[in-house]
Amino acid sequence: MNLTAIDVETANPDLASICQIGIVTFKDGAIADHWQSLVNPEDYFDDLNVSIHGIDERAVRRAPKFSEVCEVVARHLQTNVVASHSAFDRVAVVRVHEKYRLKQPNWRWLDTTRVVRRAWPEFAQQGQGLKNVAESLRIDFQHHDAQEDARVAGEILVRAIQVTGIGLSAWLDLV
Repeated sequence: MNLTAIDVETANPDLASICQIGIVTFKDGAIADHWQSLVNPEDYFDDLNVSIHGIDERAVRRAPKFSEVCEVVARHLQTNVVASHSAFDRVAVVRVHEKYRLKQPNWRWLDTTRVVRRAWPEFAQQGQGLKNVAESLRIDFQHHDAQEDARVAGEILVRAIQVTGIGLSAWLDLV
């Protein structure tokens, strides 16, 4: 089972304002690689967003723009299923590609919140947030750090596969 999990943090309510990207690759259910970068969103930072993740203008002043890291991101994500915890990250990636007029990636996305709803009955109706699910599964992490959030999304998916016996390709069809 090979998959790559991604998470992004944004500078403001505009989902194209990615200011951090984290990617964690899993091979046979174990972490095989990881990558993270701050990103200069070329946009303003909203106080609410900064209060969530702690990234501000000073932190990204010398960071690359998304257009400068998109090839690295694509290399990490090109051959795997791309998992994210909710549609937020997928939509942000689409929007940032539009912002910089980049070719849209053709990745196979899997929303781990949808997997969680089916894998664990206690999350069928509510409570599928990353922090809540991680606490329930006893996965420690630093929330709202893109690489950490990506790692946890991937670990949740690996556990769902183990607990249910439903393979990755079947999850793609199911959700």
